[in-house]
Amino acid sequence: MTALGLRGVGIGWRRELAHFIDRWQGLGFVEVLAEHLSPTGPLPEPLVRLRERGVPVVLHAVSLGLGSAEPPEPRRLDGLARLSERLGAVCVSEHLAFVRAGGLESGHLLPVQRSEEALEVLTENIRLAEAALPVPLALENVASLFEWPDAAFHEADLLRGVLAHTQASLLLDVANLHAQVLNHGTDADAVLAAVPRERLAYVHVAGGIQRGGLYHDTHAHPLPEGPLALLERLAARLGPVPVMLERDDRFPPEAELAAELTWMEQALERGIARHAEAKHARAHPHTEPSTTPGGARNPAPPATRDGAHPHAEPTTKLGGARSTEPHATRDGAHPHTEPTTKLSGATLGREFIPEDRERHS
Repeated sequence: MTALGLRGVGIGWRRELAHFIDRWQGLGFVEVLAEHLSPTGPLPEPLVRLRERGVPVVLHAVSLGLGSAEPPEPRRLDGLARLSERLGAVCVSEHLAFVRAGGLESGHLLPVQRSEEALEVLTENIRLAEAALPVPLALENVASLFEWPDAAFHEADLLRGVLAHTQASLLLDVANLHAQVLNHGTDADAVLAAVPRERLAYVHVAGGIQRGGLYHDTHAHPLPEGPLALLERLAARLGPVPVMLERDDRFPPEAELAAELTWMEQALERGIARHAEAKHARAHPHTEPSTTPGGARNPAPPATRDGAHPHAEPTTKLGGARSTEPHATRDGAHPHTEPTTKLSGATLGREFIPEDRERHS
């Protein structure tokens, strides 16, 4: 559990997924997009039911533009503050990005320039947001298709600078980190090492696709191995962390969602086991490795050809559903086979707001 009270495996709440989420008994928490809710109208009934069940809710925003030269607009901050109170949200999360300049909207979460001047503006905007919100603020790293020239420091240093100069927590998106590794050669281990356990709010995982020599964080494709491997490595460093799945388009059958949530849970379990082994080894440096009843050493968890997560028997159960073992396809994603026991309900709807397609990271 983090300081925000989040734990386990959660999911981004979308109207298309509401029925699935409503019946998921193992739900850890949900994240709700602020821009998808009416600032003054009634809350969707499924969200009200989740609150009544005691499911923690995070309010997630994409339009503050904390990395812009202009300070965040008071009306946007006021809207987020009121909505967080109506939802009973445990925190508000936003992105380390800019989205507008000179009154022009980019329509994308653009990366912040890694310079001392940009960091100073960013941290001042974060402080303004913190002062205006009635709940804690968590900040998310973004995926990008380009890098600003002449960067003065690396991605890990940007995160350390933000945490050092504000009270905000970190929402670490390992899918975005996966994109940065493939697109720009970002040092993933340096980024993971920059995350203090006490400042981590929760973790995002999402699918994407390789296209035109770049990795696109689409939230509309199956989970590849990379983000799951990074989730495992993060849990191996920090122990249990709250993590959630983002899906914004091309909503798959419920069995496929159940399978992806199972893979996330398995990655967590493997990372937690590695964390416990490392902790034990530090406490007992001269202890022999554990052995099986036959006397043989317990082998390390098997890995796939690319070193990503092994495929064990699923443990996550959603309304009685079990997914089959995942297997990697040629492009690194997982095909989605039918589970032995299906969830009730048909394939989920595929409605999506086009203007949000590229902005959710």
